Amino acid sequence: MMTTTRRVVLTGSAAVATGAFLGTSEAQAQAQSRPEAKSKPTVVLVHGAFADASGWNDVSARLVRENYPVIAPANPLRGVASDSAYLASILATLSGPIVLAAHSYGGIVVTNAAVGNPNVKALVYVAAFAPDQGESLLELQTKFPGSRLNEAALDFRPYGDGLVDGYIKKEVFHDVFAGDVPRAATDLMQAGQRPADARTLGEPSGAPAWMTIPSYYLIARNDQVLPAAAQRFMAQRAGARVREVGASHVAMISQPTVTADLIKRATR
Repeated sequence: MMTTTRRVVLTGSAAVATGAFLGTSEAQAQAQSRPEAKSKPTVVLVHGAFADASGWNDVSARLVRENYPVIAPANPLRGVASDSAYLASILATLSGPIVLAAHSYGGIVVTNAAVGNPNVKALVYVAAFAPDQGESLLELQTKFPGSRLNEAALDFRPYGDGLVDGYIKKEVFHDVFAGDVPRAATDLMQAGQRPADARTLGEPSGAPAWMTIPSYYLIARNDQVLPAAAQRFMAQRAGARVREVGASHVAMISQPTVTADLIKRATR
């Protein structure tokens, strides 16, 4: 029987890491300076656990080429409440309409961070958690069978005073998290992953932004982390406009065109 500390870390994390933040690139700056870009919503891309913003790079590139203002901030991955507050503080600095797109754990962050912000016009969930009030990620991940993310798939490393971080093991990273991404890429993603604080994924969510903000959902049919059945359940409950794709948990990496197209649809 796994301990509570370890069980809270067994949930849908983002499965990519390493790379640069494209939102600060020269191409991004040029796109934002064009007059036509100013009429489009700012797209904010939020990564999940075991990952960084580089997982959005191919999606970002497509949006930037079409003159969308894009920002892909670092998600601290330290707790639902604190991560959501951090993202909310970033959103407060943006003027004009905003579309939030989130992957995996990032879904609970946008679900909370968007509450009360009138500039947020749409939420886009990409194989992401869209919890209702009081739900935790662990609860949703285990609601339906099919997840291959379990205690044996993780390494645990203590830090601070009795705190624990979880990391995905190299030997399972590819097959469980990113089975449709080349191994050469997933080896780098695993090596540079950011950990999930073991306390984070058992935290209850607050009132959901999807209750009042239109939502879209990209369901990854071959997801081995967050079962497709759970994704369908959350999407239907939120009244989201849904698209399904044959992809692993990291649909934004293996299917960037499909992902970007859904985000663009949400901006209209």
